[in-house]
Amino acid sequence: MISSNQIAQVGEAVLLDARAGALRQRFPDLHFSECSEDDVSPRYKPAFSVTGFELYLITGASGHCLELTNDPAIATGILVASKVDDDE
Repeated sequence: MISSNQIAQVGEAVLLDARAGALRQRFPDLHFSECSEDDVSPRYKPAFSVTGFELYLITGASGHCLELTNDPAIATGILVASKVDDDE
């Protein structure tokens, strides 16, 4: 489970250093991955947004592969998706 307070703390940390490795050091109990927001299916909603990034929830509940979830009760990690500038 990832609480709203915890995701907000991660959001603050992302503003300092969004790299998954840096986030893993600060939050060792969570899994982190990174991608571009255009790699995320529109059926998933960001759990938190900060300047330049959308944060999505990840679950490993299946025991096999990680997958995105909209349910914080089963979330085990966070996907940090860099926002795409549509003006380019």
